Amino acid sequence: MKFELDPLPYAKSALAPHLTEETLSFHYDKHHSAYMNNLKKLLEGKPEAEKSLEEIVKTSSGGIFNNAAQVWNHTFYWNSMRPSGGGEPTGALAEAIKRDFGSYAEFRGQFHTAALGQFGSGWAWLVVDSGKLKIVTTGNADTPLVKGLKCLFTADVWEHAYYIDYRNLRAKYLDTFLDKLVNWDFAAANFK
Repeated sequence: MKFELDPLPYAKSALAPHLTEETLSFHYDKHHSAYMNNLKKLLEGKPEAEKSLEEIVKTSSGGIFNNAAQVWNHTFYWNSMRPSGGGEPTGALAEAIKRDFGSYAEFRGQFHTAALGQFGSGWAWLVVDSGKLKIVTTGNADTPLVKGLKCLFTADVWEHAYYIDYRNLRAKYLDTFLDKLVNWDFAAANFK
């Protein structure tokens, strides 16, 4: 397969003032791009190069896994946000959140706490596990994809995702992510 970085689903300035163009430029052009470039080098001349990105994530280990999973996780993260996002979901996903968490407020609190509590670098995810919504966190490049879970959206809690705009205030970044950025349309489409 030919691996190339997917374009962002919006302009780098589109999430401002919540995430600035400077943050997206560093995060996408430097970090995400580096994972893709590393992956391409690691796959040169190897049979894995013929697999899809998801197949590589699910079947690899070591450096290939780390870079492939980070490419997948980041692409999923970009789609997990949108301009004028955030707030509460609607429709079937809203009903499932109420069913599995009791209320949106309870879900929001649990997601925020889990993401804030992820020690070091990693991710917080809303997933479907055996028909039930769950919040999971993963460290470093790990992803629920390898555990067979259906991902609905993710928040990147590596410092490079927020440090330029929020410095060490991960909680403030997470508040902004949930209230102003999360793409509930993307999550709902994944939920179907």
